Amino acid sequence: YRDLHTFELQAPTRLIEWARGSRVCVAGYGQSDGNEILQLIPPPTMLTKETQGLCPERDFKVECGGFSERPVYSLKYVPDTSLLVTSGPPDSSLQVWQVSAENSDVIKSVSTIATENGTGQSWAKIATISARAPWVLHGSRLDRVQITEVESRKNVYTAASRGSEELSNLAFLDCNMLLLCCATGRLCLADIRQPQSLLEAVSVPSAPCSEQWCMGTRHGAQGLEPSSQLVARLSSRGLLTLTDLRNTSELLALAKARVPSPGSGAEFLCVSWAPALEGYLAISGFDGNVHVYDTQSWDSSGREAEPIFVHKGHTFGGAGGSGDPPLVTVHTWHLQKPRTLLSAASDGSLHVWDWVQPCGKC
Repeated sequence: YRDLHTFELQAPTRLIEWARGSRVCVAGYGQSDGNEILQLIPPPTMLTKETQGLCPERDFKVECGGFSERPVYSLKYVPDTSLLVTSGPPDSSLQVWQVSAENSDVIKSVSTIATENGTGQSWAKIATISARAPWVLHGSRLDRVQITEVESRKNVYTAASRGSEELSNLAFLDCNMLLLCCATGRLCLADIRQPQSLLEAVSVPSAPCSEQWCMGTRHGAQGLEPSSQLVARLSSRGLLTLTDLRNTSELLALAKARVPSPGSGAEFLCVSWAPALEGYLAISGFDGNVHVYDTQSWDSSGREAEPIFVHKGHTFGGAGGSGDPPLVTVHTWHLQKPRTLLSAASDGSLHVWDWVQPCGKC
């Protein structure tokens, strides 16, 4: 490692979200009332260019926080605002939160976005954008996808679909184009200027029907044409596919990650592109590790890929409350520092780490 910082949360978290001023937002997903939502100030070394060595003390600082009466399964910061949007069981409604002003340390609930036929639906996956207005894209199934204006709660778009597949991820490619990933691995493109059309992209390789998939779009791809973006998909068996949206009729690359099969479903599967490092991605959700890969040499052979780095800090950090080894629940990349990632695990541990580039790599 070049740097490794740790922080112990009071409860397990399944999400990490960057907010204004390089702040980090986290939230708990326990089933009881009183799940924390916290905004943290990262370690000072994350905000500087100098390397200051290993620093294992609790050097994140809690800036403000609040409590959710329901588990928080998804959290997104609304760009250019002081608002957060969350979702979680028992239905597909959304909760809107106001991050405190400078003279307050409270994150408070300000409104709820109810969804049509939301009762009985699974929790909603969400994405946010502020290109035209503060919008949230949300839905739990392919025929339940819509865009809502966050502050007025006005519906501005409803996707047309004949399918009702469960969704694993949603993303804005820009202010007009949406990308939807079904749990089966199917990708769908939607254009909000044509609300009655839903264009299906490439399917995944033949796989068992029980296999679950998630996707990752390049976080720093704003400004690129949507059709030029790469999309990575990760399956619960460890299959990784890369798709170029300029040619959705075939896979750009196919590889197999060196990971164990999940023992309890695939609810924590996570794949993400490095925003400041060309061709690199990270995966987690199989065990207590985060794997980093360089995809630039991948082809369509489906061969096993060798990770260039494996973060094992959560594995050796201790067992969770149940006595089971910790499971990484989520990870995310630093938006500017090329090799810096944050990861959280089921034992409440939060790590920020930066690995040393292997010899011979730029």
